[in-house]
Order: sequence, then C-alpha cells, then structure tokens
Amino acid sequence: KEGEFIEIYVKCPLDVCEQRDTKGLYKKARAGEVKEFTGISAPYEEPVNPELTIDTSKMSIEESTRAILNYLEQKEYVKFS
Repeated sequence: KEGEFIEIYVKCPLDVCEQRDTKGLYKKARAGEVKEFTGISAPYEEPVNPELTIDTSKMSIEESTRAILNYLEQKEYVKFS
C-alpha cells in the first residue's frame, strides 16, 4: 500500500472551531485582522468523497482517534498486535 493516499475528513462545524479556538485566530479573522482565513474570509470546500469522516463535534478525541486507527487497521494500512 506504499504511496497510496487516504483521505480522512476530520469534520468540525465552524461554530465549534470558534469555541475551541485557544489562540483567538477566528476572533481576529472576524475583526479583519487576519486576511484570507479559511471559513471566515476565504472559502472552505469539504472533501467530496473521503474514505472516512470523523465529526469531532460529536466524538471525543479518544473516540476519533480510535475510529481512525480502527479504519487503518481494518484496511490493513497498519497492524496492531
């Protein structure tokens, strides 16, 4: 599987991203202090056909990580013993 590309979409709604923003970048972008900020002043296009979608607004970090690792193991990209 060397050289293969796996698209995993780690999805998070904009309002949740803003709530989690510890650096205040979204606030600065909304104030016009940061130009071309994805989702605010620059468009964001969701992936069309990701192999796996992880919605972090509904899953914890642990659940998200486990889902990704399970997927990779199921598809035989990694093997855990």
